[in-house]
Amino acid sequence: MTTVSLNVNGHAHKVDADADTPLLWVLRDDIGLTGTKFGCGVAQCGACTVHLDGQPARSCVTPATAVGGRKVTTIEGLQSRAAKAVQKAWIEHDVVQCGYCQSGQIMSATALLEQNPKPSDEDIDHAMAGNICRCATYVRIRAAIHAAAGQLSA
Repeated sequence: MTTVSLNVNGHAHKVDADADTPLLWVLRDDIGLTGTKFGCGVAQCGACTVHLDGQPARSCVTPATAVGGRKVTTIEGLQSRAAKAVQKAWIEHDVVQCGYCQSGQIMSATALLEQNPKPSDEDIDHAMAGNICRCATYVRIRAAIHAAAGQLSA
């Protein structure tokens, strides 16, 4: 066991974890932030997406001990203008069906808009690749991202 110091959603946390414990399980089991979901465990589905220093990362394959002093943001900690625009657009475009993938989808969409406030369809497809929606709401996801971009430029 190693004591890991994490900055999650602006709060300092110290947890004891094995060297290979994924950040996902530290967030869910030790810190109690359950919005980040376990989907596949091999970084293919995107349900576990969090931001590390503002960049989307798959927490299921990221060892907590490798995070160090980086800033971790989970779905519970999204507060940016882009995040609020994405969340609003998600509701307006009725994106969610089962909802399981949505925290990862929102994390990826928010990171995209924070880096590129006017993405093309190709930009959206590239940024969202690897975020699997079992309900296939991809058309609504793309429309919601465009709507959120429009809110940001208004």
